[in-house]
Amino acid sequence: MSDSIIISVDAMGGDNGPEIVVEGAALALIERPKAKFIFHGREDELKPLLAKYDKLQSASEIRHCDNVISMDDKPSQALRKGRGKSSMWNALQSVKDGEAQAAISGGNTGALMAMATFCLRPMEGISRPALAALWPTLRSESVVLDVGATVGADEQQLIDFSILGAAMARALFDVDQPSIGLLNVGVEEVKGLEAVKDASKQLHAHSGQGFKYHGFVEGDDLGKGTVDVVVTEGFTGNIALKTAEGTARQVASYLRTALSQSWLSKIGALLAMGAMRTLRSKMDPRTANGAVFLGVNGIVIKSHGGTDEIGFKSALGLTYEMAHNQLIKKIGEGLQEYAAYDADQADDDADQENDDNKNNEVGSA
Repeated sequence: MSDSIIISVDAMGGDNGPEIVVEGAALALIERPKAKFIFHGREDELKPLLAKYDKLQSASEIRHCDNVISMDDKPSQALRKGRGKSSMWNALQSVKDGEAQAAISGGNTGALMAMATFCLRPMEGISRPALAALWPTLRSESVVLDVGATVGADEQQLIDFSILGAAMARALFDVDQPSIGLLNVGVEEVKGLEAVKDASKQLHAHSGQGFKYHGFVEGDDLGKGTVDVVVTEGFTGNIALKTAEGTARQVASYLRTALSQSWLSKIGALLAMGAMRTLRSKMDPRTANGAVFLGVNGIVIKSHGGTDEIGFKSALGLTYEMAHNQLIKKIGEGLQEYAAYDADQADDDADQENDDNKNNEVGSA
């Protein structure tokens, strides 16, 4: 891989238009000067925005297209409307064609999922892609998936999510055997849906094949950082993610109110200014912006559609790190290791069955 990382950007995706996208890229370039960008969108809007940032302009290219996928478009509509001619599709196509190492969009999540699956195709051995997010914890960070791509999941899909999440953890956290937990209503083996309990049995059997299976985890384990990877289905995962973001904003609002109620509290806030800045940074959802579509043949990042330039900069940083740490290669290695273990186990089972049959024949004779 070359020193530079080329990121393909859907510049028209999101609620706030291309200005936020370009400004976020300018901020990201300061932190990651080896990044380069291909902006897909309306040239007449992008060109004057890029002209404000000399370094970004020299590290960027504009690919003009008029068609933009709206937030209201259904996935099927988006495919018909935007295939081959929208800023979202063209951003993905640049990854497929090898022009860029990763793509990012703040646009319609369902449309991006459909287009990424259709354009880049699912990886061999993956039943359905997942959307994974980085979750700030007391320990550091965890990978949580799925956070909205798949509503409801069967046993095999939960196992696939585990393999994908472990690969992302290896790419980000530099650990050979990330710990995995299945989100459940309790840690006891008898609790939970059948699909979750069945997946747990399989993960126990495969623990050590690219990951360490911790067992069931509960909602409070998300913030504790009990495991490196928390696996759930998209309905539960998305609610958990949105609840955490809302709680962070709620606590921040409480603090602002409490620290401005009296002169004494204002003086205390002034004395604790440094600590308050640290706390604000840790609780700011923008610093953890960006979810990764895992399970397709290419790196695709979904930015929050309503974020500002700080949030988009964070999502671009995640995009860069995923490409720099060769996420797709690590997922492929994880899938191969899991499949090889299954093949060896199948051979052992077949040998045992043959031995049992021979013993039965001898006994009958």
